[in-house]
Amino acid sequence: MQRGNESGILEKAIYFAAIVLVVKLFFLQVLTPEYKLKAHDNVVKKVTVYPSRGLIIDRNGKVMVYNGAVYDILVQWNITKNLDTLRLCELLNTDVDFVRKKLDEIKRTTPNKPTPFIKLLDPQTFARFQEHLFEFPSFTFQVRTVRRYPYHSGAAVFGYLSEVTENNIQQSGGYYELGDYMGTTGIEQYYDSLLRGEKGYTFQVVDVKNTYKGKYKNGKEDKIPIAGWDMYAGLDAELQEYGEKLMKGKVGGIIAIEPATGEVLAYVSSPGYDPNLLTGRYRRYNFNVLFKNYYKPLLNRPIQAMYPPGSTFKAAAALVTLQSHTHEEKWHWFCPGGYRVGSHTVNCHGSHGIPDVQTALQYSCNSYFCKVYNDFIMDSIYKTPAIGYQKWWDMMSVFGYGKKLGIDLKGEKRGNLPSVKYYNKIFGEGKWRAATVISNSIGQGEVLATPLQIANAMAIIANKGYYITPKISRYFVKDKKIRKPKTQKIQTGIDTVYYRYVTDGLEKVVQAGTARIAQIPGISFCGKTGTAQNPHGKDHSIFSGFAPKDNPKIAIAVFVENAGFGATYAAPIASLMVEKYLNDTIAKKRIPLQERMFKARIINEEMEVGVPKTPEQIRQDSLAKEKIRKDRIKFVEDSIKTAKKKDKNKTTP
Repeated sequence: MQRGNESGILEKAIYFAAIVLVVKLFFLQVLTPEYKLKAHDNVVKKVTVYPSRGLIIDRNGKVMVYNGAVYDILVQWNITKNLDTLRLCELLNTDVDFVRKKLDEIKRTTPNKPTPFIKLLDPQTFARFQEHLFEFPSFTFQVRTVRRYPYHSGAAVFGYLSEVTENNIQQSGGYYELGDYMGTTGIEQYYDSLLRGEKGYTFQVVDVKNTYKGKYKNGKEDKIPIAGWDMYAGLDAELQEYGEKLMKGKVGGIIAIEPATGEVLAYVSSPGYDPNLLTGRYRRYNFNVLFKNYYKPLLNRPIQAMYPPGSTFKAAAALVTLQSHTHEEKWHWFCPGGYRVGSHTVNCHGSHGIPDVQTALQYSCNSYFCKVYNDFIMDSIYKTPAIGYQKWWDMMSVFGYGKKLGIDLKGEKRGNLPSVKYYNKIFGEGKWRAATVISNSIGQGEVLATPLQIANAMAIIANKGYYITPKISRYFVKDKKIRKPKTQKIQTGIDTVYYRYVTDGLEKVVQAGTARIAQIPGISFCGKTGTAQNPHGKDHSIFSGFAPKDNPKIAIAVFVENAGFGATYAAPIASLMVEKYLNDTIAKKRIPLQERMFKARIINEEMEVGVPKTPEQIRQDSLAKEKIRKDRIKFVEDSIKTAKKKDKNKTTP
């Protein structure tokens, strides 16, 4: 009886185990997608879906940067047969050698799955290739986007995208992967985390041959990409384009600022280039050409090139003199044509009689500014010249000289406002005085400034004592949300009353001084010319100013390297920029001046290295090379045939 019970229990246990096993198998085979995938030799592939990068829009609502479609061409080598290489090159605008090397690489590394063959193919070339895609059954494509620049300007300020490095991937916290593109310079770099958006992805079921079988779980686990923030910039698209046209054929830069907000209106680095050249599949080729160019078009001159500010420095120096009460606004000094320092004379631009501060600015009197600088530093209230110089340094630095201003671009230089420590190291402590470093008084010597710093100093004078951190961006928008960049209002500590005297002097510079060529009909323009000495060649032409005098809307600095006096190029270009911005047109009588600036060429074109090529030019070069190669092969083959025929005739009885 006991055995019967044990047998019954065992039988029930076996039945129960069988039921559990059947249920488990049903669950695995029917309800579990992963098992079903494995059963059919299928796998799930995660495919990244890239978001639309944020637009860049100017202050008037004009789109300066948008996204255009490009195409990656992929090939699966193991199903490639009878490939017509030359035909492929012709359709894809590419180089024959490149095609052969790329196909060999794919054959060695990833022959069994679709692999990128050509990246970032432009829409025109893709449209032609797509019409003949049936001729190449092993080729497929995927859509991507690249940046487009409808105004063909702003390369230095916008920057460019490039493929990420291992270091970029690590710093992004896993956001970026190999093959991704990110902002490398300019605004694209500085605001990359906002502009790039958030990547999405889809899960696809593919078999062992990488053949698409459908969506995994009907797309329930897919993630939709989120577009980046659109940036509204302070830039004026038409002013930017106009500035680049004025600077064509010249080396230097322009930067224009709205004094009340610190927003950058125009940002020109010259020689520039069409930013569209650094997008798409010929980006690397064009980058190498630009990199090798003698005049360094990839150098971001408004924030990275440092020049002696020359006489533009005198406007801030005048305010420091008045604030310190070294001399008052009506104090006069006789100018005999230069300022004597021992056996050396700092020459002036002629003899200016007995100028006060306004007249000294009007005629850019070196003698006056050397004298007030000397009297400041050597004042008896200071125990040593070094203490006097430190006080002068402190007051000049509030105008932004010798420090980064904090613009929303990476790579900004500090310029150079030499310190007491520096001169003690050069000359020895207690062994130098104002006369030793007298060149500083007129913006020469060791003093260096970026165009941004000089434009910002004029914005301070326009604002009568303060500046707002210069910014390219005004705000970002996404889903009706707004984000604004942080800015600061920086006060100089110079009493407002003194700005009137300096502003009146700067107005006289344009009305009847060294910048008469910069007069604008109906606009009171205040400014200062500068001619920066250059030990490596012709002096640099400089101008900075603001307008209108009583309600300033624009402050500007213009540098033209190796162009001579400030009034020769920099002042006319600055005045045309100001007139264009304020009036939206150029007065008829100033059209000849505009045309002269457009046509002026200072660059030695013989020193330029290479020219960026269009896709069509590269294609034609490739086809020409291939024709030469085939002609050589044919010549060799024909020569062999001829030789064999001769040998055969000789041996025939």
